[in-house]
Amino acid sequence: MSDLTISAAWPIYDSDGNLRGVMGTHVLLSSVGAFLRDTVNNYDGYAILFEKDTGALIANSTGVDNFSVLSDGTLKRNTISEMEDRDIQQEYAQYATSGDSIFIYGSGREKLFVNVREIQMPGIDWILISAIPEGLYMSSVVESVYLTALLVAFALVVSLIAYHIVIGRLIRPIDDLLDVSAALSSGDLSRRAEVVRNDEIGSISESLNRVADKMQFLINNLEESVEERTEQLYGANVALEENKNQLQLILDSTAEGIYGIDMDGRCTFCNISSVRMLGYSSPAELLGKNMHLQIHHSYRDGRPFPIDECRIFMSIRQGKGFEADDEVFWRADGTCFDVEYHSYPQIRNGEVVGGVITFMDITDRKKREAEIEYLSCHDVLTGLHNRSCFENSRDKIDIPDNLPLSVVFADINGLKMTNDVFGHTAGDELIKKSAEILRQSCRKGDVIARVGGDEFVILLPKTDMGDAEKILSQIKTGFSNARIEAIKCSVSLGIDTKTNSYQSLEETMANAENMMYRDKTINRKSANRDIIDTIIETLHSKYPREKQHSLAVSRLCGEFGIALNLSKPEINVLKRAGYLHDIGKIVLKESLLSKDHLKAFTEEEREKVKQHSVVGYRILNLFDETLDLAEYAYSHHERWDGKGYPRGLEGEQIPLIARIISIAETYDRVLNRGDGPFEERKRAALKAIKDSAGKQFDPELAGLFVQTMDKSA
Repeated sequence: MSDLTISAAWPIYDSDGNLRGVMGTHVLLSSVGAFLRDTVNNYDGYAILFEKDTGALIANSTGVDNFSVLSDGTLKRNTISEMEDRDIQQEYAQYATSGDSIFIYGSGREKLFVNVREIQMPGIDWILISAIPEGLYMSSVVESVYLTALLVAFALVVSLIAYHIVIGRLIRPIDDLLDVSAALSSGDLSRRAEVVRNDEIGSISESLNRVADKMQFLINNLEESVEERTEQLYGANVALEENKNQLQLILDSTAEGIYGIDMDGRCTFCNISSVRMLGYSSPAELLGKNMHLQIHHSYRDGRPFPIDECRIFMSIRQGKGFEADDEVFWRADGTCFDVEYHSYPQIRNGEVVGGVITFMDITDRKKREAEIEYLSCHDVLTGLHNRSCFENSRDKIDIPDNLPLSVVFADINGLKMTNDVFGHTAGDELIKKSAEILRQSCRKGDVIARVGGDEFVILLPKTDMGDAEKILSQIKTGFSNARIEAIKCSVSLGIDTKTNSYQSLEETMANAENMMYRDKTINRKSANRDIIDTIIETLHSKYPREKQHSLAVSRLCGEFGIALNLSKPEINVLKRAGYLHDIGKIVLKESLLSKDHLKAFTEEEREKVKQHSVVGYRILNLFDETLDLAEYAYSHHERWDGKGYPRGLEGEQIPLIARIISIAETYDRVLNRGDGPFEERKRAALKAIKDSAGKQFDPELAGLFVQTMDKSA
């Protein structure tokens, strides 16, 4: 339907708390608008319902469309700011400015009674503005006014009659009171009023007489009274000074800075915290100074801060409080700091005589807020945009002015292996290194985002396919020379370009992602081979003796395979396994590889060395080209008697090729231990094989190996 709906859903549970289903309901916006029209039309008014945060229309009774259908068939939400009715705009502006929810709005038409309500429920934050003519409310008020006027007139007539009746009884005692008052004011303290009756006038007469008596007594005892009042005044001054000191102590005990100003902005008092935060040594350096010129004279960038725009001065000019947390105060040394301040007018006898300002240094808070804002939009590990920020940036970049718009998808090769073999710290370094290469290869204005563990997306505005391919070439060059641990960095890339506004950016991104997966599939074998070769190359370049050992074991395995009458494919597997059997040693330190025998290791070192067969298994098991060798690397330290590692296999549970590698590598280790004559070292190596037959080695294979080596030169 060409309409929008308000939708809601609730989960439904049974008595045991199991989810049974979901109840959903939908209400058409046009139905809500019809309801509003039916509600207010009888009152010749109108109603508008819209979202508080966005201003998007939900429903209205004025006939204005809540949404528009764009040329591409999508719907665009209309907002209250787009409505042409000026009165509606003014009513919303008055609510937003004053906060009043009920008010009378005057316009060229009849005055309206306006009611603004906020509607808040789970998932809903709306505002409803309704307006009906003021006359509907005022008719009953006018009738009440007329009735009140009649009652007032009647009461006035009754009062006049009562006045004439009562005045005769009251006037004579009052005249007497006036005469006595005049005599007392002239200094005749001997006169007294006559109490003629026991009513209010009589009470006043008695009170006046008591006042006269008191005045006469005070006059007669004036000197004593002056001395007494002098003592009282001195005591009050002492108390006032104590209160002043107590107030200053309280001010100095607060963490907030507090100072006062007069109407000209001069400092009238300040506490110790304000002196300390502003970098002064004592309050005397601030008292009497114009505080705007002293601490609030400029913006952070050095531009002058006009005093007319200063909210501190606004508070004493307008007689109301102001606050701010987006400005700076300046210290005595010329540096500034972020400040949050509250300024209030100081009022005496109903007049503003100055202001009181409290403030805090919020530099640390601003830093934390900036960090939170940064982290909400950036990937913590790489500093690039995260997926959420990237999704928000897409609409800003996907505009006609940025066409042609190219998209690059990048996927790091070998991240899982790096994590499995060298740990997540090395994996994080691989991700950071890859992000740095992407950043260096791109231009200012390009958007780079990490959208997955090893996936990145790059948006290249105003970049055609040719220029985008140049950037891809720079990325590949950057990766070709980069390494993390023993891993050669490599990346799979895909690219596509949006050339006109009718194309969908989502489709362009999907094409680029598919190209990236195609690149990964096509180059998977070569990438895997590069990783294996790099690990072996790194191991052998760091430890040349390991290279010699790998070559020797591979050769010995080949010769022994021939003696066992194995097929050529089996011999080929045997030689490859012999060459790669110790690839897991890439994770061991040089201090461990320099020792020849497990007995030379500490218990902790021994456990670390034993892990190399597990690491080798993990490495070889990750790639199709070496998957068939993984089990042999894993098992080449198992023993015939079941006392080997890592699984404690025994006898023929151990794969044949692993049993052969175990014999060949032991023979090579013993053969190349020491500097004696070759024949002597060879006899020692063969003796080690014979002595361990049936214990460490398969006895049948061990015997055949000794015979084979005896026959060789």
